Amino acid sequence: MNAIHTLVEDAIDLLKSLIATPSFSREEDQTAAILSGFLEQKNIKAQRVGNNVWAQNQYFDPQKPTLLLNSHHDTVRPNAGYTLDPFEPLIREHKLYGLGSNDAGGCLVSLLAAFCRFQAAENLPFNLVFAASAEEEISGKGGIEAFLAHLPRIDCALVGEPTQLQLAVAEKGLMVLDCEVTGQAGHAAREEGENAIYKALADIEWFKNFTFPKFSSWLNAVKMSVTVIETSNKAHNVVPDSCRFVVDVRLTDAYSPEEVLDIIGQHVHCNVMPRSTRLRATAIALDHPLVKAGLALGKTPYGSPTLSDKALMPFPALKMGPGDSARSHTADEFIFVDEIGEGVKMYIELLQILKF
Repeated sequence: MNAIHTLVEDAIDLLKSLIATPSFSREEDQTAAILSGFLEQKNIKAQRVGNNVWAQNQYFDPQKPTLLLNSHHDTVRPNAGYTLDPFEPLIREHKLYGLGSNDAGGCLVSLLAAFCRFQAAENLPFNLVFAASAEEEISGKGGIEAFLAHLPRIDCALVGEPTQLQLAVAEKGLMVLDCEVTGQAGHAAREEGENAIYKALADIEWFKNFTFPKFSSWLNAVKMSVTVIETSNKAHNVVPDSCRFVVDVRLTDAYSPEEVLDIIGQHVHCNVMPRSTRLRATAIALDHPLVKAGLALGKTPYGSPTLSDKALMPFPALKMGPGDSARSHTADEFIFVDEIGEGVKMYIELLQILKF
């Protein structure tokens, strides 16, 4: 049995253990323990900040550039459409089923296998830091942000998310807006009050139809979607004096969140409150060493509409991993077993040819 085959088999066994252990966001303590134990069994010192687990290569040299290998070990909760036990790692027809198998367990264990392959190498041209982060699915502040300050200086990152092993060189950001319109209460049977719902409709229509003039070469246009609307009314016969709605804004690298907010403020009359401006759109240059290595391996660059921990990294990051984003958060989630093997081999090949 060759070394790569052993790494792949270990990765699959580890993924089975992770699937069998619930790890909802903010509840990842058990899978953090599994990952720490796996590293310790390989004689690699594991470090932990909250439910985040990380390790660095044995011959770490602060004079060399440092590459972060990152993926997450938290999952969403299983949806009602599951027909299989989400916590039973089941292999059927070359597919490994289970919650978190595709998003992002396959990426996580493949990256960890690649890290183990090079962890004890004496003459690496760069340093490696492996990090399994928590709270990615909720963009929680106890995740990647909580332990970046504990890591050595990072020059760039390879983020494991299911991209079919293609190169997500850009990624949309996210800004959630809480909007409120104020009217005046009155009896619905009479010509009384000022209906806040009717006042909100004009702004909702604007959010539906407005097109931001600047487009991103990788991410196309900023996208805005009204996703929630409500009033405080419990009675059918009261004209509502307030109407609240939520807007999901998918950002591109053509605008900062602050610029998007400024444009929105110029056009709507409702009160607009962003929940956060920290989940920014990101892009990595095509001539960055990570991207050049991926291109040399025949991979294709593209812009990703989905969010990852990449949004919270203050350094260049490339998103790439085995699996398919279309399977994420679906009932009876799965990853092909062969995809894990391909992920391990691709990560290793990329690190072998990477030059800073």
